[in-house]
Amino acid sequence: MIARTRGVFITGTDTEVGKTFVATAMVRSLVQAGHRIAGMKPIAAGADDTPDGPQNSDAIALRAAANVPAPYETVNPYCLKLPASPHIAAAKEGITVKLAPIVQAFGQLTRSSELVVVEGAGGWLAPINETETMADIAVALDLPVILVVGLRLGCLNHALLTAQAVEARGLALAGWIGNQLQPSFAHAAENLATLEARLAAPLLEVVSFQVPESPAPGLSRIAVARIKEALRL
Repeated sequence: MIARTRGVFITGTDTEVGKTFVATAMVRSLVQAGHRIAGMKPIAAGADDTPDGPQNSDAIALRAAANVPAPYETVNPYCLKLPASPHIAAAKEGITVKLAPIVQAFGQLTRSSELVVVEGAGGWLAPINETETMADIAVALDLPVILVVGLRLGCLNHALLTAQAVEARGLALAGWIGNQLQPSFAHAAENLATLEARLAAPLLEVVSFQVPESPAPGLSRIAVARIKEALRL
């Protein structure tokens, strides 16, 4: 089995809740703290044509933030062109997503890094083929999980259900990060307080609302310390 301390799986309460923003900020901050960090996007749906072939913007961002060099194909083993649920995008290309290439690529990244930050696609149970979901990737890699909670109406139900589903698969929920998706969110403090009271995992950071296309900052020093403690880094 792969040691838990070699990586962390970033999932979200939904799609478009800031997983890539948080994952790249985490990579960047841990690099600045002096660690050897690799980024990984096992499956990406939605690719742009580049001189090196189709590539996904999330995977590019993770790769750029890391300080462990790796081929694009190792960072992103499955790069699917259609921006849709992974199992639909793969089927359109006649591809069947399998866990073995992902596990192999992860193993390659762990050889030269202290930690691999693995970002999922969509939510925890987003299908990747006819029978498996993103959760199966996290289980195959045997990783602790950090949950990105998109702070908006409905986040309480989404966060609590996701936490329950993570724990049901036998993985540790190492912590959660609240991401403010809107300039203002009614009853934000009450929602955060409810999540802190009902989620067993610690709150690692609350990321303030970011204007689209603004430069992605790193995480706070307190958040970095909490993450390192949670992951035993």
